[in-house]
Amino acid sequence: MFPLSFAQRRLWFIGQLEGPSATYNIPMALRLSGLVRPEALDAALRDVMDRHEVLRTVFGTADGEPYQRILEPAEVDWELQTVDLSASGAELTDAVAEAAAYAFDLSSEVPIRAWLFSSAPDEHVLLVLVHHIASDGWSTGPLARDLAVAYTARCEGLAPQWEPLPVQYADYTLWQRELLGDENDPESVLSRQVAYWRRTLDGAPEELELPFDRPRPAVASYRGHQVPVEVPAEVHARLVEVARAEGVTTFMVLQAALAVLLSRLGAGTDIPVGSANAGRTDVALDDLVGFFVNTLVMRTDLSGDPTFRQILGRVRETGLSAFAHQDVPFERLVEELAPSRSLALHPLFQVMLTVQNNAEAVLDLPGVVAVDVPELSDSVSAAKFDLDLGIEEEFDAEGAPAGLHGAVTAAADLFERATVEQLMERFGRVLRTVSDDPETRLSAVDVMAEAERRQVLAEWNDTAAEVPGATVPELFEAQAARTPDAVALVCEGVRVSYAELDARAARLAHRLAGRGVGAESVVALCLPRGIDMITAVLAVWKAGAAYLPVDPEQSAERLAFVLDDSATALLVGTAATLSGLPADGVAMLALDDPSAADGGPAATGLRTAVAPGALAYVIYTSGSTGLPKGVAVTHGSLTNYVSSVVGRLGLGVVGGRYALLQAQVTDLGNTMLFASLVSGGELHVLGEGAATDPGAVASYVAEFGIDYLKAVPSHLAALGGVAGTEAVLPARSLVLGGEAAPAAWVAEVLEAAGDRAVFNHYGPTETTIGVATGRLSAESVAAGVVPVGSPIANTRFY
Repeated sequence: MFPLSFAQRRLWFIGQLEGPSATYNIPMALRLSGLVRPEALDAALRDVMDRHEVLRTVFGTADGEPYQRILEPAEVDWELQTVDLSASGAELTDAVAEAAAYAFDLSSEVPIRAWLFSSAPDEHVLLVLVHHIASDGWSTGPLARDLAVAYTARCEGLAPQWEPLPVQYADYTLWQRELLGDENDPESVLSRQVAYWRRTLDGAPEELELPFDRPRPAVASYRGHQVPVEVPAEVHARLVEVARAEGVTTFMVLQAALAVLLSRLGAGTDIPVGSANAGRTDVALDDLVGFFVNTLVMRTDLSGDPTFRQILGRVRETGLSAFAHQDVPFERLVEELAPSRSLALHPLFQVMLTVQNNAEAVLDLPGVVAVDVPELSDSVSAAKFDLDLGIEEEFDAEGAPAGLHGAVTAAADLFERATVEQLMERFGRVLRTVSDDPETRLSAVDVMAEAERRQVLAEWNDTAAEVPGATVPELFEAQAARTPDAVALVCEGVRVSYAELDARAARLAHRLAGRGVGAESVVALCLPRGIDMITAVLAVWKAGAAYLPVDPEQSAERLAFVLDDSATALLVGTAATLSGLPADGVAMLALDDPSAADGGPAATGLRTAVAPGALAYVIYTSGSTGLPKGVAVTHGSLTNYVSSVVGRLGLGVVGGRYALLQAQVTDLGNTMLFASLVSGGELHVLGEGAATDPGAVASYVAEFGIDYLKAVPSHLAALGGVAGTEAVLPARSLVLGGEAAPAAWVAEVLEAAGDRAVFNHYGPTETTIGVATGRLSAESVAAGVVPVGSPIANTRFY
């Protein structure tokens, strides 16, 4: 029994954690044309297994520690699988994919299998499947050469004659430990190199933010899309010229260009990328099949808006330093650095770049033409990283650059195939830009095509529209004049008509004016949700001022800050809500104070005209630092919102019944509030207790025939989880807002809603409630993403 190499230990650990899977299989598919002798091929494959001990090794566990046990050739129960198929290409592709998905049980079976699929006497496909624990990319070369020698000999009835291998993989595992030394010895190779990487990777991002199509799942599926990469000869030639001029390798140029691409796509200026290193540091290992490849983390610093030439200088310095410290295995590095471990993403980096320079694996069989079938191998490729880019350089007969070609494998969990194709188009655009002019600065590298720029700037954001001249308070007053007797508000059994609401607001406006409230004043409203709160909002506007909703349940420090920061002129509430508020120096008005003067019937005509640029309200958010941040919204912006969104959300039907579940301390409920009041709707304000009681909400929606409802997804999910989703849905339109909605839950809501409309509404408070909206459908969320929609009028959305 022998210990595992460090690279093998990581794969063994993943196997213990996730169970047997095809994720780390290495499929090699070849189309064979000619007469193939299956019995000779079977014997030749066994010869190769005899020659390379790692191919007849099983991996057991003793006292929690893994070990490798090399089987004697006679112990190996193995044979070539032969399969007869029709000539159907689809059948062959499916058969190869199914075979390549075989999950090895490494504890009891050798890590190699092979199938010969025959569609005609002289047409075959050979699939050799090796688990990564026993092989790597370099190994395909010696494996193919040895298989060709053995098959040729077996066709002649002979055993293969080859030079004995100087070492076996088990020897390498022992040598590796001897080379690295004792981790407790500060002068050992292991200790010194780990210390280097600890310094080098300190502060590196654990996850790169890329333009994903879907949120990262909790556990990666390893399904992948493989997209070809082609760079024409003229661009390749310019890249080679840049590399020579700057004293770097082609790999370094590609690494720098990839870092530029990722940065321009939003990944920041600190870009860690993985790079495979052959790991065969001794010539004795060159002809050996085994898992030697090591992975280095190449961290590219793009801070300070450097030129591409400057980036190359940084890449050269970090690259040479990394190669000088390449002996510590990546797996051991992960153990030492202990990054946050997750089943969803690769540790330390999620983007891999490999420039292939291995000798091409050639299977030269007598009487047979063997051709690589990349599409068959590609159909079973697993995505171990978010993006895995492999590129080869081509040169013509004179040695001149003839182009780059390769493929990128992208995680299907995160990307659609079309997105990956677009990423590679952008990569090509970056390569052309930096090869044309290495003095181009990072900020000047344009990754967008002209058609895409036109789509983003014009097609998606052509939102110019005329804004009504009337403000929201004016629109409300006009509605009250049209339908004075219609019910405007319903709260806890009290029904208030439009005329009565307008009169109440005017009377309160007189009281506010008597307290010195006027244009540009800020009036803080500390009132419970209901008729008085909405009356006060309208009254503040009639007085020409702006309202500021405050919550008496918030901390005294926050309330004191908000009142001071907003220069509040008057604090309106009730005797109960105003009691004990930290409002030193701020005038107060308790609406239930019997000694306070009422404006009287003569006050109903009061309204101070306000301009579109005048302040309508102020809302305080938590702020990114935790300090409350005041957002000032103008009447013009609010008018633009209401005039655009009401129609977009299917609202605005005269007499429609709206339910308001939210308090005015946030702007979430403003969609229902203002949409109802400007369109002749009937707004039902649920009290705090009723709004959070699933049974009460369901009963209210059913009893009063609520047509329109806006809710935070988590709130609605909690309500529906008790009362049933369908029971809390309105009759016409449901609007989701305030937070991201899980796609699976939205799909359930859509199914329960049937023909009823469900909208997503997105936008930060700073942009006046919301800036994008769109109707959701089962098709729109089928990919696992809930779209936020398109921009509202006079808004650009990126």
